[in-house]
Amino acid sequence: MRSVAILGSTGSIGLSTLDVIRLHSGSFHVFALSANVNVDDLFAQCIEFAPAYAAMADEGSAISLKSRLQQAGSKTQVLQGEASNNYLASHAEVDIVVAGIVGAIGLLPTLAAVRAGKTILVANKEPLVMLGSEIMLEARDHQATIVPVDSEHNAIFQCMPKGGAGGMKQSGIEKILLTGSGGPFRETDVNDFAAITPAQACAHPNWEMGRKISVDSATMMNKGLELIEACALFDVSPDFVQIVVHPQSIIHSMVQYVDGSILAQMGAPDMRTPIAHALGWPKRIESGTERLDLIELAHFDFQAPDETKFPALRLARAAAQEGGTLPAILNAANEVAVEAFLSERIGFERIPVFIESAMDNIESKQQRTLESVLEADQLTRTYVENLL
Repeated sequence: MRSVAILGSTGSIGLSTLDVIRLHSGSFHVFALSANVNVDDLFAQCIEFAPAYAAMADEGSAISLKSRLQQAGSKTQVLQGEASNNYLASHAEVDIVVAGIVGAIGLLPTLAAVRAGKTILVANKEPLVMLGSEIMLEARDHQATIVPVDSEHNAIFQCMPKGGAGGMKQSGIEKILLTGSGGPFRETDVNDFAAITPAQACAHPNWEMGRKISVDSATMMNKGLELIEACALFDVSPDFVQIVVHPQSIIHSMVQYVDGSILAQMGAPDMRTPIAHALGWPKRIESGTERLDLIELAHFDFQAPDETKFPALRLARAAAQEGGTLPAILNAANEVAVEAFLSERIGFERIPVFIESAMDNIESKQQRTLESVLEADQLTRTYVENLL
């Protein structure tokens, strides 16, 4: 029986993780759950799974949850504030931490789990975008295990010998092929981007995701962030990673070897598959997903990404190549710009404009530490808010 803390349990990753755990109640125990403001869903989860702890970042939401749980006779202890995630991620009774919080706010809990030597299922990409190689070094120093949950990185992980152990050259790996659907506007004329609404941007053709990640997919910044994350996870340069548009979202990523072989991981576009793989690793466990019907699929399509139409890809690759605190600047600017779009303060086509302005005007430091990354993050958010 392994003890699990799910950070972001009311989001899409958290809900899918709990679905998988329901199938394996004899193997996993939910020790802690956390959310931001969704009291109703977290209350229902606490009643079903009876965790020792539940945490809410929002103080008012935490007070409401505590009252409702007390009335229901629940023994779950309620914590409040963002720092509560750090406490849960490093708790002595936790074996597995599912890092499902969206955004830069997930950095400190992820780092806390790493320093506590946990097995971390990384679903939110921002911590590795901001402080990637340093997090991986800390994981080695503290004997923590990082298993990627993001479908693309989990696919790459599966296509490598022993999850990528031994290094790229030693494993005979020539290239990583990072696939992406191209988002809902893959075939939309760029001249129509200004008229795109938040509802349209959040309507992904293949995946059910949160609003922020859906917009990132629509701008293809999601793929840019995944490029940076892949470089950190697998210790490769940006030139080692090729982005390939695959509209069906069935092949989740591929690894090309020096002998000409390409290994691909396939599956339905359902996050329960990579979550089940990561929870059970190195074993395989049931995920509850539908099986692919290859005859029905009939064919796969592949395209080169259009970096002129989707400049977020160009900006992310530039940040990956320069390194230092520039990826943190890129990420912070994107988070603020996406939120501005979702609240209808700016148009869809303006998102990359604000990001590029921040990258051009905020000084990037080559020496990357937690302090320098957090400083760059805050400076960028202030800069973009002032632009808005």
